[in-house]
Amino acid sequence: MNLPEEFLIKMQGLLGNEYNDFIESYDKESYKGIRVNTLKLSVEDFKKISPFDLREIPWCREGFYIDDFDRVRPGKHPYYHCGLYYIQEPSAMIPVEVLDPKPGDRVLDISAAPGGKATQIGAKLNGKGLLVANDISPKRVRALTKNIEMFGIRNSIVTNETPERLAEKFKYFFDKILVDAPCSGEGMFRKDPKSVKSWSKFSVKQCSEIQKDILKYIPRMLKPGGMLVYSTCTFSPEENEGTIEWFLREFPEFEVVEIKNINVLDRGRPEWIDGRVEIQETLRAWPHKIKGEGHFIALLRKKDGQIEELNRFNKKCLNYDVYLEFEDLNMEISLKESLHSIGENLYSIPDELPDLTGIKVANLGLYLGKIKKNRFEPSQSLALAFKKEYFRNVIDFSSESIEVIKYLKGETLMLSDKKGWKLVCIDGFPAGWGKQTDSFLKNYYRPEWRMK
Repeated sequence: MNLPEEFLIKMQGLLGNEYNDFIESYDKESYKGIRVNTLKLSVEDFKKISPFDLREIPWCREGFYIDDFDRVRPGKHPYYHCGLYYIQEPSAMIPVEVLDPKPGDRVLDISAAPGGKATQIGAKLNGKGLLVANDISPKRVRALTKNIEMFGIRNSIVTNETPERLAEKFKYFFDKILVDAPCSGEGMFRKDPKSVKSWSKFSVKQCSEIQKDILKYIPRMLKPGGMLVYSTCTFSPEENEGTIEWFLREFPEFEVVEIKNINVLDRGRPEWIDGRVEIQETLRAWPHKIKGEGHFIALLRKKDGQIEELNRFNKKCLNYDVYLEFEDLNMEISLKESLHSIGENLYSIPDELPDLTGIKVANLGLYLGKIKKNRFEPSQSLALAFKKEYFRNVIDFSSESIEVIKYLKGETLMLSDKKGWKLVCIDGFPAGWGKQTDSFLKNYYRPEWRMK
């Protein structure tokens, strides 16, 4: 791999005797992995049905290395379309493990697209609490929304806002915040050779300023006693230890916390930026020392601060009788108490949302579907949000059947059955909807999700 000369000189100065081992790591293949979605099945149950050879990732119980990735193509398997796992670089699983979200927590992932860490948070919340997944890019928010829907996360909202606007609405609201910051991406050179080309376009100084522009709004949103994880995928001390040193100086109500649940990584290097000694409690992932790419992770606690009671979200839902008719015919549970409508779109929203007036919301809780005149059309996300046993009218195909491939490609299936909506499952796992006529199943698998 052709690495920038400026980068090589910098790394030789930082690593000294380790430099040759570091450079040799770029001659090896990058590691690839998946993370099991425990909202849909346990890790143990996934192991029983896994179509891939799995090797455990030491820092994430739900994470597994996948060998011969390009041959087995996990993104093409029907289980991927059921949301049973997320394809993720192994080191990228570390920041959420450090954040350690618990059911009931309110968590913000402020730079969340495309959704790897947000889906990891959502699985750990297990339907309790609230996940706010934000990204400033409208294009990237579309991918984020898809991944959250595919994972079946019901207690989340997706926003497309600046940190400043979020801070105006979510004052002292969150228990935990993840800032997976935009960075120069040096840790991804082996995984993504394109990042080498983009490295020369964005200076370390530019990236550091972007990181500070995000972090300066975090104290307004975090409760006293709340936890902040700051992470990057770069080696640059200025963007890692240097940014933490700046943050602690600007916001003395924060302190660095020792990370005790990850014991396979190196410590931070405060001496590289003449920083305070406690910054050595941060962590660094090096590609020549672990089976993963480069990352930096810091855990901080907010010692004190204000608490503020926020205006609550005003739920409104009109004319939802056709939805309740659909629910009576097709579902074993009722979402009546959580309904909220925006135009013809119907949502089941999380409890205790703050007032979101003026905030660009891409997805509000669980999108149920559309109410059109005197009928209700269910959404893909509703199909993926619950297990098979929560639905009444089900068609279940084998993952090895030709019908599954046809369905995922959007084709009509020639089947005879009772008329009405059918939940289409693959080996017992929901994948989407079909509508049965006398002789065929009309395909409602979302066009933009269809298998190519």
